[in-house]
This record gives sequence, structure tokens and C-alpha cells, in this order.
Amino acid sequence: MNPEALYIEPASPDPIYRQIVGQIARLIAAGQCPPGTRLPSVREVAAAHAINPMTVSKAYSLLEEQGFLERLRGKGMVVMAQAAVRQPSAERLQALTPLLTELVRQARQLDLNFQQVTEALRPLMEKKE
Repeated sequence: MNPEALYIEPASPDPIYRQIVGQIARLIAAGQCPPGTRLPSVREVAAAHAINPMTVSKAYSLLEEQGFLERLRGKGMVVMAQAAVRQPSAERLQALTPLLTELVRQARQLDLNFQQVTEALRPLMEKKE
């Protein structure tokens, strides 16, 4: 996994360590980080995103506590075998429900219809980051 695979939004109300935890957990749930995938070091992530290394360390520790990662001496953090079972798409979509609910609420406040929202969403989904 490349440290640039993470997207950090400093202005987000969600703390940076939680952004990291959420993104890595989603990558594992989607099967994009198979068992044994080595994560970039704390220093690599911190340097790539100009953030405090303690923030990255906190995120990795939480992922380790939650059973997503394991620390291997001399190799760093890797995805645990049992954590890397790809979740069904229904479960992965369910994780988006709060965000989609907020999107719908804001679209209604802006008096945008379904077609307008999906037309705006399509290029964003097709864009490769």
C-alpha cells in the first residue's frame, strides 16, 4: 500500500486519525488490501501528508486493537488474514448510508432532483484517484 493511497482532509470535522482508520478499514473490507499487505510506516504516512507521526501511530494502534492489523517485528504493520475477508457489497454500501442520507438532505435543501445529483456524482465515481 502506498502512503498516497490515503486521502487526508485537514479541514474535516472528523479527526485525522479517524480518517486514516476509516479509509484503511474500508480498503480491507473491499478486498483492496489482501492478507499480508504491508502498510507504509508511520513516518512514511506522516511525511507524505505533513501530519504528526503520533496521529498515524494512534490510527494504526486502533486498527490493531480492532483486529484489522498486526505488528510483525522487522516488517511493520500488515493486514491480518482474518481481517481481509471481502465484505459483501450490501454491507459495504451500508457503511455509506450516513453519508448518502446527508447528501440527500443537502440536495433537497438545494432543490436538486435525483437526475441532477446522479449526473454530478457520475464523473466523481468514474474519476480514478
